[in-house]
Amino acid sequence: MKYRQARHTNLLKPIVDFYTQIIGLKLLGEFESHEGYDGVFIGQENSFNKNDGWHLEFTVSWEQPLHRPDEDDLMVFYPETTEEYEAILLRMQIANIKKYRPKNGYWQRNGIAVLDPDNFGVIIVNPDRPKK
Repeated sequence: MKYRQARHTNLLKPIVDFYTQIIGLKLLGEFESHEGYDGVFIGQENSFNKNDGWHLEFTVSWEQPLHRPDEDDLMVFYPETTEEYEAILLRMQIANIKKYRPKNGYWQRNGIAVLDPDNFGVIIVNPDRPKK
């Protein structure tokens, strides 16, 4: 089974920049004028067509999104190495992306929280966290 998380936005370029330049995902594909939508697919390289693949889809159209994210609406990423984690943190620092204190104590102890351009929470989990 493949997994796609789709979200409508009116900030497509800032969303693409955030998830590719800051988080480090790849732009896997784009489409225009598909039944009134333009959009992108973002994920890990080679995940798009694999059976275990996943990706994010962000779309824009004439209709404005009506987002109501709350503190528990999170996208959580698990860098595989300390180097990957630290590279994300450095890119966030260079881009002046502010961290916030997440509601969930687990994320407070085991990662960092930031907001994406649509104000949805994004957690980057420290790979060196204690494993239980």
